[in-house]
Amino acid sequence: MKLSHRLACIDQLITHSYQDIWDCCCDHGMLGAHLVQRKAAERVHFVDCVPKITQQLELKLAKHLPYSANSNTSSWQVYCMDSAEVSLKDTAKQLVIIAGVGGELCISILKKLFAQNVGKRFELILCPVHHQYELREFLRQQKLGLVSEHLVLENKRYYEVLHFSTEVSQTISLTGSQMWQTNNPEHQQYLEKTIAHYQRISVSHAHPALLAYQTLLNEWQ
Repeated sequence: MKLSHRLACIDQLITHSYQDIWDCCCDHGMLGAHLVQRKAAERVHFVDCVPKITQQLELKLAKHLPYSANSNTSSWQVYCMDSAEVSLKDTAKQLVIIAGVGGELCISILKKLFAQNVGKRFELILCPVHHQYELREFLRQQKLGLVSEHLVLENKRYYEVLHFSTEVSQTISLTGSQMWQTNNPEHQQYLEKTIAHYQRISVSHAHPALLAYQTLLNEWQ
């Protein structure tokens, strides 16, 4: 089962075993199925709100991976539900993965997820399609800490893969602190495209993200 560059990067960040991994907005379940195969968690939970997706995924998983619907030791479980409704365990080592959706939707999901799981400890791996600055700002407000961040090139487009934790103290940079390679022209191109995006939406006044990214670019030059 070959993973895309983005999903492969997420997979490489999962270096120790979790009790539960929640693959939210799981789409075709490629990443979660890979994590089940390599036993990255005691149980991998696939969560999507589209019935057709979850029905097809459950059939595929039942065919290719060992499963017993009535067993508490099953290595996977599929849920047709809103990812925001996930209820994490109090003491277990938990990881929530959200990839392939926009940053605004990601924030909407996480607001409800945090409210549903107040005081619980867990990790997040996110790969938003847009609005990375706003997502970082939101997560910093929630007092999460940065574990690592990476820029991944896939189909001639860069994506930010972000790993956070409720138990890490490193402050989240709004523009990124670990992922940039200042001598890499493609990274500079991505930064310039990001600046151009915020220039387009800054009609009446400059968006804070525009000023922040421009400052970062100036530091490189």
